[in-house]
Amino acid sequence: MKITLMRAAACLALFGSAMAHAQTYPTKTITMIVPFAAGGPTDTVARLVAQSMGTKLKQQIIIENVGGAGGTIGAARVAKAAPDGYTLFLHHIGHATAPSLYRKLSYNAIDSFEPIGLVTDVPMTIVARKDFPAKDFKEFLAYVKANKDKVTYANAGVGSASHLCGMLFMSAAGTDLTTVPYKGTGPAMNDLLGGQVDFMCDQTTNTTSQIKSGKIKAYGVTTKARLPFMKELPTLAESGLPNFEVTVWHGLYAPKGTPKPIVDTLAGALQTALKDPAVTQRFADLGTEPVAEKRATPEALRTHVKSEIERWSPIITKAGVYAD
Repeated sequence: MKITLMRAAACLALFGSAMAHAQTYPTKTITMIVPFAAGGPTDTVARLVAQSMGTKLKQQIIIENVGGAGGTIGAARVAKAAPDGYTLFLHHIGHATAPSLYRKLSYNAIDSFEPIGLVTDVPMTIVARKDFPAKDFKEFLAYVKANKDKVTYANAGVGSASHLCGMLFMSAAGTDLTTVPYKGTGPAMNDLLGGQVDFMCDQTTNTTSQIKSGKIKAYGVTTKARLPFMKELPTLAESGLPNFEVTVWHGLYAPKGTPKPIVDTLAGALQTALKDPAVTQRFADLGTEPVAEKRATPEALRTHVKSEIERWSPIITKAGVYAD
């Protein structure tokens, strides 16, 4: 009985300490780890959200770019960070595909983190060099299949959103292509603009301005419905690839063990940020929009990560592509 009472007292003391900490949190600058290079689509999303959340929390949130290995280096650092609310992690769909792409991870994509909430779903587009011969997606698909040994597909590296979309595209089209991996979206887009590679699948946050300026040719979007800001672009499903759908969702996390009151505070700040007119307008300019409030919650993100791991695991296994 005495031991039980002592344990209960210890638990109450820890709970009280966590509550006291949460009531004063935050008292210093917060670091948000982005596992990709500065200037990329995920980095852009993170900086928009961080600035608005910082205003709500009355503390600056700085971005630290920790790139490499498809986002797993940054993820590993956050998994080992102190669970005090001062280290956050913003990652995209790659967080859920890493367990299948990487045979050895120093962390668990679910158990090593406290989910805070989903941030945004970014559509993707199939785009090609501006002088690519096909005039529409039907011709594009036929050309790719007929010239699969010559056509080059660029991606931002193993585990990147463009890599995942490419795998899904090749699976749906029933053809293998010559892939050209880069160390990030920026270099891949630069070579597409220069005509060194033929096509790629990338987020609207990175392609919209290039499409509208006529610097690249767009053939379709990867969503169920056409995009309101580019209604002329058909979906891949309506153009000949039934059930083809992929969006690049972004989620915000903290290290495992971060006290629930702090997680709730961060989730509240995220929800406020996603309703910030400055954020929603900038997202719209980039071709995306914030998720609904009910999805910007810890529970929604936890469920989503689990379902995405289940979705992508068989696709990656079938492709036989691994990062190690």
